[in-house]
Amino acid sequence: MTTAQVDDGGRYKWVALSNTTLGVLIATVDASIVIISLPAIFRGIGLDPLAPGNIGYLLWMILGYLLVSAVLVVVLGRLGDMFGRVRMYNMGFAIFAGASLALSLDPLRGGGGALWLIGFRIVQAVGGSMLTANSAAILTDAFPARQRGMALGINQITALAGQFLGLIAGGLLATIDWRAVFWVSVPIGIAGTVWSYRSLRETGARKPGRVDWIGNLTFTAGAGGLLAAITYGIQPYGGHPTGWTDPWVLGGLAAGVLLLVVFCFAETRVAEPMFRLALFRVRAFAAGNLAVLLTAIARGGLQFTLIIWLQGIWLPLRGYDFEQTPLWAGIFMLPLTVGFLLAGPLSGHLSDRFGARLFSTTGLVLVAASFVGLLALPVDFPYPAFAALLLVSGIGQGMFSAPNTSAIMGSVAPEHRGVASGMRSTFQNSGTALSIGLCFSLMIAGLAGSLPGTLEGGLRANGVPAGTAEQVAGLPPVSTLFATFLGDNPIGHLLGPSGVLATLPGHQVHILTGTAFFPTLVSGPFHHGLVTVFGAAAVMALIAALASALRGRRDTPAARRPGGDDCTIRTARTKDSKNGAQRTPRDGRPAGHHGPLHRGRRLPVPGA
Repeated sequence: MTTAQVDDGGRYKWVALSNTTLGVLIATVDASIVIISLPAIFRGIGLDPLAPGNIGYLLWMILGYLLVSAVLVVVLGRLGDMFGRVRMYNMGFAIFAGASLALSLDPLRGGGGALWLIGFRIVQAVGGSMLTANSAAILTDAFPARQRGMALGINQITALAGQFLGLIAGGLLATIDWRAVFWVSVPIGIAGTVWSYRSLRETGARKPGRVDWIGNLTFTAGAGGLLAAITYGIQPYGGHPTGWTDPWVLGGLAAGVLLLVVFCFAETRVAEPMFRLALFRVRAFAAGNLAVLLTAIARGGLQFTLIIWLQGIWLPLRGYDFEQTPLWAGIFMLPLTVGFLLAGPLSGHLSDRFGARLFSTTGLVLVAASFVGLLALPVDFPYPAFAALLLVSGIGQGMFSAPNTSAIMGSVAPEHRGVASGMRSTFQNSGTALSIGLCFSLMIAGLAGSLPGTLEGGLRANGVPAGTAEQVAGLPPVSTLFATFLGDNPIGHLLGPSGVLATLPGHQVHILTGTAFFPTLVSGPFHHGLVTVFGAAAVMALIAALASALRGRRDTPAARRPGGDDCTIRTARTKDSKNGAQRTPRDGRPAGHHGPLHRGRRLPVPGA
């Protein structure tokens, strides 16, 4: 128990939980809030994101926040270890609030207005990364082991639920004013900043040291280049539906991988590395982070596929106007969030008593099963079955996230909790960013074969001239996907530049721009892409479940282990018959070489 907990009767830990939960909630809500509100935002600044040359604005509005979060969280977690986690967290709240205010005051229009928003979204992501990188470490410092899973469960499930609550909030606020999407973060950011500066205090171990400039530069450049190349790989190039043959994309991928290899080599040579590769020698830490990465990729693919499915096909078939589908898509996805909120805190609490492996592994098996169930649904599905599968997926992700986070954070020494939290967040955010490139690439691959012919035939059958129909059908599938994603009438948007709608009879225009024509036309090609995306996600969830199952077994929960402190693991030992050296039953290595913890005493992490 910390001194702070003794002084205030244990109240401080609840203050830390409530404040950090607010911080990660607003950070993750803002990560997804613009997805649903993009149509209103681009109309507000007078920019057509699907016009030639403008798709880059659209992609960076979606991905800029995620890319920065993926790259910076481990750096900021390490700085928290060095200079104080609460100090970094407080600064993050202030930066986040200031960037939110700047976003809501965008004075420009067109491309300039888009660049203003992208730039301050990146600044906002820096503040959000400071919040998420240090929140888990602050809670791990504040709570004893017997309550840590519950606290991290509430915190992490709130963060995951924020990604889906942002979809609903964006849809509601965009109907009022596009600037309201950013206004909402300003008072919350200011109040959270004042509250955190007044109430939070440093209770964990600090480890002063020097900044690892080589590690920071190579990791930031390598991860940033790799994720940016994946982002541009979604865009068409040279007559191909995607840009994976673009020399710049291939060069960015190669340079990113090379810099990350240099980073890994450098981190084994510096005295105070920012990314402690030695922590991966701890099996629970390595397995937990692998599961985090794969689950984040699968979850991101689920989120974007569901949005396109609901907005582009299912809701229009039920008579919803395309302009209304972003809001209703968020509402109909609520069972996923409900599952998070039900399972997360409960599984976190139970994992404090029974260990993380059972809950996290079972949760991932449920996630994989939900993907298989979604594959079996028809494109025009009955909602009760769809809602039940989303609920199962949410419960599974909730069962996984809280125990897994608790196991990761409890497997490292207190002085490394900031960097461990940042590393976990890096894998999670990188997985989300990778999921967008992977999801859209797989979906486009599934659409490219059958969509052009289906679209051209449907347009010609309803009076569109052959030349125009062929031109529209020849557009990259990404344009069609983004048209549904933005809540626009896809046919109206695709045919608008040609002016052909003004020359057709009224009844044909009504059919072409109605809510049934486009969904009926693309449902078959879309299902091909859906099978590809959800099949890949199910495989990743099963691999993550295997990694979780192999994390190792904790016979006695830490909270009930006699004399065990927050992250000390005691193991039974036997005598070697030849030399009397103590050995661990698990691997037979001499005591002191088993890992960072030994006989209740803290040993240095190798390479630290």
